[in-house]
Amino acid sequence: MTTHAQSAAPLTARQQALVSISAFTTKGDLPHLHTALAQGLAAGLTVNEAKEVLVQLYAYCGFPRSLSGINTLMQLLEERKAQGIQDVVGKAASPITSTAPKYERGKQNLEKLTGKPETGPKTGANAFSPETDVFLKEHLFADIFERDVLTFQERELATVAALVSLGGVEPMLQFHLGAGLHVGLTEAQLRQLIGLCEAAAGQPQADAARAVLAKVLAADQK
Repeated sequence: MTTHAQSAAPLTARQQALVSISAFTTKGDLPHLHTALAQGLAAGLTVNEAKEVLVQLYAYCGFPRSLSGINTLMQLLEERKAQGIQDVVGKAASPITSTAPKYERGKQNLEKLTGKPETGPKTGANAFSPETDVFLKEHLFADIFERDVLTFQERELATVAALVSLGGVEPMLQFHLGAGLHVGLTEAQLRQLIGLCEAAAGQPQADAARAVLAKVLAADQK
């Protein structure tokens, strides 16, 4: 049985910005995204970290939303430059030196996120559509998640925020809430994350996410 203390530290301003950036990008709310990006830069996000969130989100909410977010960031940076603000670009992703097949690297990253080895034959959607399993492993969990601009915990903050804001994707949200707990997010932080997403997604979707979190926590304590 695992317990997750409610008294744990809340999300930092930087983490809150990651959540809000993801939520407003997913909903296509560019004016609020503009504000969230500015708050993120003020809270210590580098330009490359903010950009990385927007790049990752294309895998969850599509290229149109992702590219709109990137254009919003570009506009914000031009505005800030005109105001004499010099934002920290930050490190770029390190080159991948592993020679392991991309599918295996993605599988290993997924196992690090969940703490559970993947064994046995494929089931569900992965069995019905094996190419989807390949795309997920090779692209999402290798090409994207392997980039070290963001930590796994930061990527899960962005992912969960996107799924809460999308709505109607409860199985995926349940999976990533569990992954969030495994990479060190607490129950209190996940509740705070959902509360932040409510500003973008609305109360019905936030309440639906709270119900999924309750299910995850109940299963985790058995």
